[in-house]
Amino acid sequence: MPVASGLYYYAFQGGELESLPVVLIHGAGGNHLYWPLELRRLPGYRIFALDLPGHGKSAGQGHQSIGAYVGTVLEWLGAMSLNRAVFVGHSMGGAIAMGLGIHYPEHVLGLGLVASGSRLRVDPELLMSTSSPTTFTKAIDFIIEESFSPSTDAQLVEIATKRLAETRPSVLYGDFLACDTFDVVDQLKQIRKPTLLVCGGEDKMTPPRYSQHIAGEIPGAHLEIIPQAGHMVMLEQPAAVATALARFLAEIPYLAGE
Repeated sequence: MPVASGLYYYAFQGGELESLPVVLIHGAGGNHLYWPLELRRLPGYRIFALDLPGHGKSAGQGHQSIGAYVGTVLEWLGAMSLNRAVFVGHSMGGAIAMGLGIHYPEHVLGLGLVASGSRLRVDPELLMSTSSPTTFTKAIDFIIEESFSPSTDAQLVEIATKRLAETRPSVLYGDFLACDTFDVVDQLKQIRKPTLLVCGGEDKMTPPRYSQHIAGEIPGAHLEIIPQAGHMVMLEQPAAVATALARFLAEIPYLAGE
């Protein structure tokens, strides 16, 4: 099982040994499996899909701030001897990617922000319901109901529900605390890296206006709104998201050894 700096990671060598490295960062309560194979095995690139601390196969308790998660990803990057990479994050993972782009641009080749926002307030009732094992099931049901388009295959929703339910309540609660205090609205213009935004047209957790706002603030950012998809757009429409990401990555210049 590949582990670096305490984090489990999935790795795919889809190109030459010195091809562009892409790091996939899951969202709150997620793990590397929230990235479908179409993205984890994108041809032509070195793909790494992390399990953040306390998530999936990684040990630890998780964190309660985006800044702490940013630090964890940087430690992993150093342990992997990767100086720079493209960071693609879903929801909370997008917040982590933005944190890297704002505070550590020297390590960033580009950003992919999937169903994310520059401010990620969490409903107080939902936040409280994730903090206790007795109300955790209620929280899971609400999250799943709000995360998928009505047209999504029922089996996919069932699998996602099972995966989320495997997350420890304390970890999901910490993730939502991290999201609730995240706010980079006034710092977006500091991001000067190629940026792709992808969101589902039916996203109720981070509606398209969130991505539209970011796209309007980051110079040169490109926005793709995927129809018939909600907050879990990469699971609901994996081919469309993979196509958008591949098109974006093809335009990022990269010299071997960077």
